[in-house]
Amino acid sequence: MPQKIKPSRDEKDKLHPRNRHRQRYNFPQLIKSYPELGPFVSLNQFNDLSIDFKNPNAVIALNKALLKHFYNIALWNIPEGYLCPPIPGRADYIHYMADLLAEGEGITPKGKAVKVLDIGVGANCIYPLIGNSEYGWSFVGSDVDRSSIRFAKNMIAANGLSKAIEIRQQTSANHFFTGIIKTGEIFDLTICNPPFHASQKEAAAGTERKWSNLGHKGAELNFGGSKFELWCEGGEERFVEQMIAESSVFAKSCFWFTSLISKKESLPACYYALKEAGALEVKTIPMAQGQKVSRVLAWTFLDMAEQNTWKAKRWPK
Repeated sequence: MPQKIKPSRDEKDKLHPRNRHRQRYNFPQLIKSYPELGPFVSLNQFNDLSIDFKNPNAVIALNKALLKHFYNIALWNIPEGYLCPPIPGRADYIHYMADLLAEGEGITPKGKAVKVLDIGVGANCIYPLIGNSEYGWSFVGSDVDRSSIRFAKNMIAANGLSKAIEIRQQTSANHFFTGIIKTGEIFDLTICNPPFHASQKEAAAGTERKWSNLGHKGAELNFGGSKFELWCEGGEERFVEQMIAESSVFAKSCFWFTSLISKKESLPACYYALKEAGALEVKTIPMAQGQKVSRVLAWTFLDMAEQNTWKAKRWPK
């Protein structure tokens, strides 16, 4: 039996094996790729180079450096007050979805023929940017927030990715796929990072806890996210339940429907919704980043014969 190699203390071993961020940040290299990061980097109490994660400008600069250094994204930003996503965790979702598509074949389908729908793409457009860079997939991103739509479109155009990533306005907050998936349109995968909280009050309390963990008092949202990104009535449980119900209408339009699930307590209701919707196969894929544990819920309405036909037709070897 091959000997298992224990990761060094510098390696973030809970991240996906293909995640580019398993090692500690190499700040000299990042600064070389994005010099504007330099002023935010200094020695911390452990005599390691780091940034002040309480400073939103520093976190945004770090994201810009990571995206430029690892994913060749030259221009990235977010509007003030919108969600500033942690790049390593977002990349993990993409890599686990690549594994999901590769199941049974052992070969990850790559290239523009693989089409992915990101429900709630946000102004940061992070999943399409990483997914296109890593695997060459083409994306459609949808959102109900007009400001997010406008910002994401401009950023995609600025990076010359308009042929690979399309942004569509969702005009109804009560729908996920209706009004977005066109007649006859096929997607290999849908992804979603649903609003976590059930109310604005709950979202504010969550933000205050995060600030407290960083040694900072106050509940300002800052780079924590807009109302569209942070909360909805009923929280992620109801959000995903409604998504599952609507996905059955588009049962043959997509191979795998997926969503992040932050709270394990949300799973029983989602499993029940999947049974009611008639999903033929359901998977729960664990993920972890540091102390944060989450999972991806994936489901399909295709039987095994339909899955094999789909793979042979859309993902030629």
